[in-house]
Order: sequence, then C-alpha cells, then structure tokens
Amino acid sequence: MKISARNQLKGTVSNIQEGAVNGVVTIDVHDTKIKADITMEAIRDLGLEVGKEASAIVKASSVMFATDIIPNISARNQVKGKVVDIEKGAVNGHVAIELPCGCKMKGSITNEAIEQLGLAKGNDAVAIVKATEVMVGVE
Repeated sequence: MKISARNQLKGTVSNIQEGAVNGVVTIDVHDTKIKADITMEAIRDLGLEVGKEASAIVKASSVMFATDIIPNISARNQVKGKVVDIEKGAVNGHVAIELPCGCKMKGSITNEAIEQLGLAKGNDAVAIVKATEVMVGVE
C-alpha cells in the first residue's frame, strides 16, 4: 500500500505504555525513538508488542522545526538532524532533515518560518512532532 504521508520510519516497537483508552507506543528507528499516542483498540488490532516491526508514519504538515531542542514542551518527539533539502513554493516550503539513523524527516512550513529560523542545507535543525500526530503501521 502506498500512502501520501511523507514520513514513514521503519523500526521496532521497544515499549508500550498502556492506558484505559489510549496507549503510547515507542518505536526505535535505529537510535531514534518515536512515540505514538494511539488507541488501545489500534494497539490490539495491529498486534503490537515489544520486538515487533512497525513504522512511525507522520504527515509533513504535522512536523514543526526548531533550531535546537526545546525544553518544557509537551511534544514527545524532538529529533535532531541536519537540513539536507529545502524546496520553497509560493508561500510554503518543504524542509527535509537527515536524522542520526540516516532516514529523513520532512515537514511543510511557511517560507517565512524557513527564513526566520535560518534553515539552510547543512544547518542543524530539530523536527518536532506531537505523539498524537504519529500513526503506526505494520506489514
């Protein structure tokens, strides 16, 4: 199945924190940990368990960028990387950073934000994603 979400990071489930309605699934993508807040029903339906292969899936429009880790923020996913591509449009642009795992995280932000953050190829950047914006997929 092909999907339109630009970010599909394959890894292994390393932890599941169960709740009454939702659970938080941690997927290790090499040395990068991505947390997804999904329903317990989805966890059961997908057969998720520690050690199972799974993908963290994130739409580019759900990715925010910063120039460094932001302390005291509720977003569970903050991953550092290097900017490897910027493609500007009329108003918005697409930014891609390469994570330590060698995979890329792409985001769609305004050209104004690209300029204000000083994002440029080779610069450090942090991709920020709320756990509720991460979907989980299995083969």
